[in-house]
Order: sequence, then structure tokens, then C-alpha cells
Amino acid sequence: MAHDTEVLVLGGGSTGCGTARDLARRGLEVTLVERGNLTDGTTGRMHGLLHSGGRYAVSDQASATECIEENETLREIAGHCVEETGGLFVQRPEDPDEYFREKLEGCRQCDIPAEVLSGREAREVEPYLASDVKRAIEVPDGAVDPFRLCVANAMDAENHGARVETHAEVVDLLRDGDDVYGVEVRHDSGPGTRDHGAAGTTEEITADYVVNATGAWAGQIGAMADLEVAVRPSKGVMTIMNVRQVDTVINRCRPKGDADIVVPHETTAILGTTDEEVDDPDDYPEEEWEVDMMIDTLSELLPILSESRTIRSFWGVRPLYEPPGTGTQDPTDITRDFFLLDHDDRDGVSGMSTIVGGKFTTYRAMAEEIADHVCDKLGVRASCDTADAALPGSEDLAVLERGMDDFGLRSPIARRSKQRLGSRSEAVLETEEPNPVLCACEGVTRAEVRDAIGQSGSDLNAVRIRTRASMGNCQGGFCCQQLACELHPEYDEATTRAALDELFQERWKGQRHALWGEQLSQAMLNYALHATTMNRDRDPAGVDERIAFDAFDGGPGGER
Repeated sequence: MAHDTEVLVLGGGSTGCGTARDLARRGLEVTLVERGNLTDGTTGRMHGLLHSGGRYAVSDQASATECIEENETLREIAGHCVEETGGLFVQRPEDPDEYFREKLEGCRQCDIPAEVLSGREAREVEPYLASDVKRAIEVPDGAVDPFRLCVANAMDAENHGARVETHAEVVDLLRDGDDVYGVEVRHDSGPGTRDHGAAGTTEEITADYVVNATGAWAGQIGAMADLEVAVRPSKGVMTIMNVRQVDTVINRCRPKGDADIVVPHETTAILGTTDEEVDDPDDYPEEEWEVDMMIDTLSELLPILSESRTIRSFWGVRPLYEPPGTGTQDPTDITRDFFLLDHDDRDGVSGMSTIVGGKFTTYRAMAEEIADHVCDKLGVRASCDTADAALPGSEDLAVLERGMDDFGLRSPIARRSKQRLGSRSEAVLETEEPNPVLCACEGVTRAEVRDAIGQSGSDLNAVRIRTRASMGNCQGGFCCQQLACELHPEYDEATTRAALDELFQERWKGQRHALWGEQLSQAMLNYALHATTMNRDRDPAGVDERIAFDAFDGGPGGER
């Protein structure tokens, strides 16, 4: 049978994109399919923590060791995607001394650099810490942009010959007896779909080997070929604050639980998280009390949070995997290690393997392991170089440090643009045309937006992922229409309006559970502006009006 590609990678998150990159760099013919945009699943719904391993130093030391090793690697190969914030594990008076000692010893056993700070020293690092904080452990946590990193992997894969198809949903696995030989995909009508079939049509893509890298959806994909993958999706709720109340990752130093971390990310701070098992990674409840709980609990560490503005909340689903024979466990006790499932060895079905579990920080190691496995299956002799080869944009970090005067730009706008673009800065920013700022909150200029449109087509959510435009304090209220204007004249009015609607919808859905106080005022201001200037006087959520507006409340405890 003639095959369309050597290796077909399912899933456009960090692991899928990392796997496509690894295999393409080894010279294999690779096709990646993703049902939505890149990062559509778990990768696009994480809190942005680059793990030092400290969070697992007591409960899961194997995962902790993997984290510190990959932490160091990502700082080297993806510098323009990583902010070296450092991290603190903070102890309050009611937190147990014994656990503090276990955390410190665990870090040292896993070779995680760790230093004890007194409460006073910790507050010198982060002045908004509560006055009664006893002490802290300093570790090399960081903040990472998952969108930028995932796109960089996809770009490198394409640079080495891979084909990346977005808006291509797997609807069936092609199986002949005991052999999986491809998939059937349905092409969506999402704007910016990349070089594949017409919207609403289906297509069979055949391959010598299929890699299931769909994370929390791996069980659903496996079931299409009557294969069981014991994924236990676990929902985590996160809340985004309007400014960075801290510049260091703040962790609560106690046995893991809900609402125990604050991650500074770009211009904001992300509060996390919860851990609740769900049956379906696409269908789980969104509850306002979780946002309230997040703010109330983390205000014990950072009292300023109780007075701060919440701009949106979001939910992600962890792809936890429970190996057979381990028995039913509470999801908080399931290892965060990753697992490679060879369905030939395990199930007698050849042609496909699944990579599942793990964390964003370890995506590259996961990709290396599955790529080694695929090469072994296909008889390909090629080694992995992804731990040493810089991702697009990271080739020369010294340029970023020296480049504040490049292009005659000295403002924070220029600095942030260069941090996002890395070594691509000169090619993107050096233009003789006017280059105004289109997104003031995130400092995104027209040149960056046009560059992203050139790569993503009319999909403004993909432009958002590449640039962070519309992800700041106003949540697109003042810039969405400016982004849409940049689609002219390449795209017609209908395409432009559809792209604008899709971006508005995506921005709105994360705000609905954080509408109180100043953020409610901001949301109503955005709505009034859009209604009066663009005749958009309709339900912004596209859902039942009672849900959209009557759900506005007084915030936590009805008092905000």
C-alpha cells in the first residue's frame, strides 16, 4: 500500500510538535495533524511554569530529576521562550516544619539547586509576601511561554520538511487486522487552515507509523482502534491577574493541594491550581467558586491579591496516566512521569505507539524517547540532536542582550518584541513602513502581527498565540479590531469578520467567571465600545443571555 507519509503524529501540543521536530531533524518524512490551532489542548491551558522539579522533590523524585534536567536544556535551546524568574517555596506559620525539611532534602537528592532564605530575606526578594512568612526555599523555577515554544518546535519541524496540518480532527484510526496504518481526518472551517482539504470534507492519511501524542485525549484516540489507554484527565483551574504582583514563582511549601502557586507570566500573574478528575477532557463543569477559592487561599501568601483585579480564568486538563496493576489512585497521587506504550508489544497491534503522561517541562525528553522508538521500529539509524540545537529565535541570546538600540528603538516595546522574536527580530522588525503598536497591553507592533498573519493566515487566534496580542489587561477590547484590519486586503470581508468573531469569542469565554469589581467595569466598557463603534450590540458569549450576563455576581463571598 502506498503511504502518504513515513510518520504521522497526532496532536499539536508540546509533545506532538516536539516529536515532529525530532523526527524531521532525523530525516524522516513527518506529517502532524491537530484538530484546532497548535496548543489547542492542554499545552495552551497551562500556568506557564518551567519546573525546577521542586514541586515533585518529595512525592515523585523520578519526575523531579527529569524536570531539572529538562529545565536546564530548555534554558539553552529556547531562551526567547523562557524567563528565568527563580522560585520560592514559602512556609507560613501553620505549614509543617517536617515537610519543609523533606522538601529541602528532596531537592538536594534530585540535584536541584536549593537555598534556604529567612522570612526577611524572602520578603526582600518579593516584598508583597505576607509579613508572617517564616522562611522559604529558593529553587531555579522559571516561566515559559507555551505558545511561543510550541510554535517554535513546529516551525523547526517544517524547516526540516515536516507537514503541519491544523484544523484537521482525527475521526477514526485506519486499522487492517492487527495493523494501524493511518487515520481519517475531518477538515474544519476554521480560518487559517493549512494546506489541506476543503472545510467539511474528510481525508485518509496513511503512514508507515502513527504516534498518538494527544495527551488527555489519548484514550479516545486509542479507542478508535479498540485499544485501551488508561488516561485519567484531571482538571486544573487557573486565574489571571491584571499585573505581575510578583516577579518570582511563589509556591506554598506544604503537601500539594489546591491553590498553591503563583507564576509571573509576561505582564500578568497566573494563580493555580486545582486537581479534579473528569470523565471527558472536552466536557467538564466551569464553576465560579473555584476562582474565588484561588484568590482567597493564595492571598494568605500574597495579601495584595485580595485587592487586585482578576482579568480572566481558564481550565486545563492534565493527561495523567495510571499504569495497569497500580490500582485506583486519587489523581493527586498519580505519578507525573511519562509512559511510552508500544501497542504491538502490549496489545498485538502494530503500526502505532502512544506517548502519555509527563509535563510540559519534559516534552522534549518525551519526544526524544518516542522518536528513538519510532526509528527503531522503522529501522532508521539517526540520533537525536534536539537537546543541543537551538529553536528558531534562540540562536544567539547575546543579540537580545545587546540589541536595545537596534532599529533605533529603545522602548520597552522594542525590548519585548525582541524577546518574543529572538534572532528573527531583524527580519521582522526592520521595515521602512510605519510600525505602530497595535496591542498596547502586550506591546505588539504591526510588524509582528503581519509576520504572524504571514505564517498563520487569517486565524487571529493563531496570531494571538504567536504574538500575545489581545492577551493583556483589556483582553482585546482595544486591539481586536486593529488585528482584524491587518487582514485587509489579502482576505475578504466575510473572512475578516469571521476571524474577528472567533477571536472575540475566545477572549470572552475566559472572562465570564471573573466578572466583578473593576474587571466587570472593564468588560462592560469593552462591550459598550464594540456595540457603539462596530454595531456589535449582541450577546458577546454566543450563549444563553442568562449565563452571559445574569451570572455577573459580587465576586468571592458576594462582596467584590
